[in-house]
Amino acid sequence: MSRANRTRAERKSPEERSAEIQDAARSIALSGGLTAITLRSVAAQAGVTPALVAHYQPSMESLVASTFTAVVRTELADVASLLGPFPTATERLAHLIDTLQDGSRDDLTLVWVDAWSLGRRSDLLASAVRTQMDAWEALITDVLVEGCDAGEFSTGDPDTVAWQLLGMIDGLNAQSLVHYRDAPSRGRLIARAIEHELGLSPGALTAAAAAPRR
Repeated sequence: MSRANRTRAERKSPEERSAEIQDAARSIALSGGLTAITLRSVAAQAGVTPALVAHYQPSMESLVASTFTAVVRTELADVASLLGPFPTATERLAHLIDTLQDGSRDDLTLVWVDAWSLGRRSDLLASAVRTQMDAWEALITDVLVEGCDAGEFSTGDPDTVAWQLLGMIDGLNAQSLVHYRDAPSRGRLIARAIEHELGLSPGALTAAAAAPRR
């Protein structure tokens, strides 16, 4: 084929090209975890050269950290939106536990597990992880405070209960990656512990999660 007949690559603005690379990194993270993000894999996913990826990203460390943040922010917004229609704090808490333990978010769990591991050697990623964990804890704390104000929950330390709940969710989700126990059992284990912390009757959260949305 002559040079004149070759199809030339579409020229894109720096903003478009940068967004394309970031989208590629997010896609890779959700399919293979953060460890799958490499210069070559991102280039292949975006359909560009590794040199172009390097041109638009200051370092792979920063790309991994920003990718983690983007993925987790989307997850948090998705869960917050899911909880919004439920009228009581008990229902919101029950459905938060249920949706994070039902086995449908293993791709996101893998991103979290990779972030904790890689964050040991990356201050940039570790900082991003702490920021997003704070954001998740804040969401849970808001639900608990609302429940306390409404007389649904009884605890003098909603911040600590939120941290405890987040730790249990993270730990059991990590176990789910190797199929340790089943999703309903993991959800019930968390519900029983948190019911005790909040002064709820046994089975209250499990029943609220099973009830149809009003």
